[in-house]
Amino acid sequence: MDALRRIVIVGGGSAGWMCAAALAARLGRGPWQLTLVESDEIGIVGVGEATIPPIRGFNARLGLDEDEFLRETGGTFKLGIEFVDWGAPGERYMHAFGDVGRALDELPFHQHWLRAGAPGTLAEFSITNQAALAGRFMRPRPDMAGSPLADIAYAFHFDAARYAALLRRKAEAAGVQRLQGRIARVETGGAGIRRLHLEGGAVVEGDFFIDCSGLHALLIGQALGVPFEDWRHWLPCDRAWAVPTASAGPLLPFTRATARDAGWQWRIPLQHRTGNGHVFASAFTDEAQARETLLRHLDAPALAEPRLIRFRTGRRQRAWVGNCVAIGLSSGFLEPLESTSLHLIQSAVLRLIDCFPAEGFADVDIAEYNRQTAEEMDAVRDFIVLHYTLTRRDDTPFWQHCRTMAVPESLRARIELFASHGRLFRHGQELFSEPSWLQVLVGQGPRPRSHHPLAGLRPLAQTQAFVDDTREVVRRCVAVMPGHADFISAHCAAPAA
Repeated sequence: MDALRRIVIVGGGSAGWMCAAALAARLGRGPWQLTLVESDEIGIVGVGEATIPPIRGFNARLGLDEDEFLRETGGTFKLGIEFVDWGAPGERYMHAFGDVGRALDELPFHQHWLRAGAPGTLAEFSITNQAALAGRFMRPRPDMAGSPLADIAYAFHFDAARYAALLRRKAEAAGVQRLQGRIARVETGGAGIRRLHLEGGAVVEGDFFIDCSGLHALLIGQALGVPFEDWRHWLPCDRAWAVPTASAGPLLPFTRATARDAGWQWRIPLQHRTGNGHVFASAFTDEAQARETLLRHLDAPALAEPRLIRFRTGRRQRAWVGNCVAIGLSSGFLEPLESTSLHLIQSAVLRLIDCFPAEGFADVDIAEYNRQTAEEMDAVRDFIVLHYTLTRRDDTPFWQHCRTMAVPESLRARIELFASHGRLFRHGQELFSEPSWLQVLVGQGPRPRSHHPLAGLRPLAQTQAFVDDTREVVRRCVAVMPGHADFISAHCAAPAA
């Protein structure tokens, strides 16, 4: 095949414009021609308003000023996700970003906490957890080496539509051409996709096609027929109602996920509104009842009619085939429980840059891209399934199903490893690190039967003093942090509507 020059992105929204902006920033103005095709008639899912810390690095690659980005998108800061009623009704815990405690004797903090008798709650030893609950925020202070304030992990809540619009402006300024039109037919042959035929007769030629068409999977699914691996036997939720409301209460720096009878409800605070939604399993409730559940539990009046989204959890068996790669929902879908949707777009784009074809398409490059994509998706799937299977709820048929269902063997082994001596190991380059697994395992499950044997080498009184000191350091650090709303007001307040 001739040297690759014409790159066509199908679909806008967050996936299309994240892809366009990142490629434009990396490839420059030549010799590649970047074209994005989208239709104003086709809506986007657009519920991805909560993110995880790697988004900061992605935005930095694009040259986005953080304060300006937050003003443009009505964004707020996010220190973690609070889970309400997941382990059992009336319980709550937080999966906060960053480390929990501090290591000692080459062992993670939680091993010493277990040796000391697991005093208090694990949350007391996480600066982001305590700051979130106190409604406080500040950016890290690298000049304060050794202090928890030196490494505060955070992400954002923001308006996904505004984010896509911001990236569109940046991408077009960098030379990306946008074509408005609905695709009537996809012509295949040879390496995969040959050209796109738009309604009205226009034809779009390309050497390489990126499918960002969302759940439609117009290229990878409909045109190329790549099979979809269905994960509903592990993740039975297949619907979501989404609705914005007016802001209510204090501007909290965390997402909230509250378990409901047949699913869960999200609450995401932005500067100008609050994002809400109810993810549910249609096998255990109907759409009307789920809608009523969402509306009944809103904190403020709805600003629009609830919007229904139907989906299947799972992934394409291959994300890259021939001259076509699927990025975003076209490559697979995982419910937004851990705010991974935008991250999976981001990581796929950066992976594509790492495996970017020069002339033709080397099978070994495509195979490596597909291997990394599958590995990443499978690991995120296991982490999300963990929240469902590690419940003690049996009050509804949905939760009875979740606590008794078979889980992937890869997940079962991790649960058993932790249950024995609290051991946690990160697998390869998977997204969620040991502190993330720790907080969900402890937040929803029983304590491990024992601790790492080497945690017992110090005298118990010394271990207890170390644990107590760590708690006090976290408490003092949180006390000097400004309020979340005050920080936004001082640095990145969005213009009044």
